Amino acid sequence: MKVLVLGAGAREHTLAWKFSKSKRISGLFTAPGNAGTGEISENISGLDPMDIENVVNFCRELKINIVFVGPEAPLAAGVVDALSSYNIPVIGPPREAAKLESSKAFSKSFMLRHNIPTASAREFSSKREYQSFIYRLNGKVVVKKSGLASGKGVLESDNREELLRFGNSILDSDLLLVEEFLEGWEVSIFTITDGKSYLFLPPCADFKKAMDGDRGPNTGGMGAICPVPAVSSELLREIELRIIEPTFRGMKKEGLTYKGVLYFGLIITDEGPKVLEYNVRFGDPETQVLLPLIDSDFGDLADAIIQEKLEEFPLIISDNSAVGVVIASGGYPGKYKKNIPVKNIPRCNEKELLLFHASTIKDNNNRLLTNGGRCFTVVGLSKDLLHASAIAYEAAPRVVFDSAWYRNDIGIKFFY
Repeated sequence: MKVLVLGAGAREHTLAWKFSKSKRISGLFTAPGNAGTGEISENISGLDPMDIENVVNFCRELKINIVFVGPEAPLAAGVVDALSSYNIPVIGPPREAAKLESSKAFSKSFMLRHNIPTASAREFSSKREYQSFIYRLNGKVVVKKSGLASGKGVLESDNREELLRFGNSILDSDLLLVEEFLEGWEVSIFTITDGKSYLFLPPCADFKKAMDGDRGPNTGGMGAICPVPAVSSELLREIELRIIEPTFRGMKKEGLTYKGVLYFGLIITDEGPKVLEYNVRFGDPETQVLLPLIDSDFGDLADAIIQEKLEEFPLIISDNSAVGVVIASGGYPGKYKKNIPVKNIPRCNEKELLLFHASTIKDNNNRLLTNGGRCFTVVGLSKDLLHASAIAYEAAPRVVFDSAWYRNDIGIKFFY
C-alpha cells in the first residue's frame, strides 16, 4: 500500500517510522515532513496539509491507498471530508466530529448531554460578563480557549489580573470556558476506532508544564511515559464503563463516529476519573512513547481501521515501557530562535533508544538545523520505567545545539 502521513512534527516522524517497518508498504510519503521523516520516507515539502485541494490532487495522482492525518488543524478544516468525497481512504474524523477537539464549548456540551464525568463550566463570549464573573471569583479556576490552541490555550490561576489578561486576549477572537479546578493526577487514554468498534492502547502520561515539578507555562508537551504504573486494571475498567463506552454511544447517537483515533484527557480525582478534554488524533509527545510499544504490523492495523475489521484484529502490545524527553530550543514556549545548527545527535539502538525529529530541516549543505520550539524527542525503552528513564536521560544531553534544554523529571512523580 501507498501511505501519506500529513504533518511535520515528532508525532508524524513516529507514524512514518512505524509505517516504514510494515511489510505492507510499497510507498511512504510525509507532507511536509522534517529532516527525520526525510530519512525513512519521501518528504513532499511543498505540500501544506491545510491546502486541502492540493492534498486531494496529490493523493489522486499518486493513487495513495491510506492517508493518516497527524495534526488537528487540517482535521478541523475538513481534509477528511474532501478526501472521502473522492473515496480516498483516510484515518481521521470529518469536520463535524473533529469539533470534539476543535470546539471545547461543543465537547463540553456533548459530555454534559451524555452524563460523562467532567468539570463544571461556564461559557463566555462577552468581556463584560467575563470580567464581572472574575471579580466575584474566590479560588482557582481553569480558563480555556474554545478553539484549537496547540496545547497552550489553558490557564490555571486564582490571580484575577492574570485571569483577566488571559481571558480577554481569547475573547478578542474566540469563545472561552471557565471550568472548576479539579484536584488529582492526569492520564492520557488513546483508543483507535473503525467507526463500529474500538481498541484500547496502553495509558500514557504527558507533562505539559515547561519546568521541573510541573511548574511554569503550558507547552505542547515536554515529555511522556507509557504505560502509567498508577493506572490499575480496575481503574481502566472504571474509565471504560463511566467514560469511554458512554462517549462512543453518544457519538453513535449523534452521528459523530469515524475511523481514527480518539483521545481522552483524564484527571483522576477522589470522586473518580473525569474528562478534561477530547482529542481526535494522536498526541505529541505521547505518540513517541506509545507507538514503539505496538508490536502489530502498523500497515495491517491501519488497513483494519479502514476495512472496519478492528474487532477481529490481533493487537499485540509489547511488555516494554517507554520514557520520552523533549529537547526544546531556548525560550520555548515563548520566543525562540530557528535555524540553529545541530552539532550532535545520539546514535539509536531501536531496542533501547529512539530519536524522533520534531522541528528540524536540512540546509543546502545538508546540515541539520532546528526549525521550531520543540526540536527532538529521545525515547528510552526497557522492561521497566526506571531503566527506560535512565536510557532517555543518558541520551538527552547528547542532543547538542546552542540553547538546547529539557525537563529533568519526566515520569518521576510516578516512580516513587
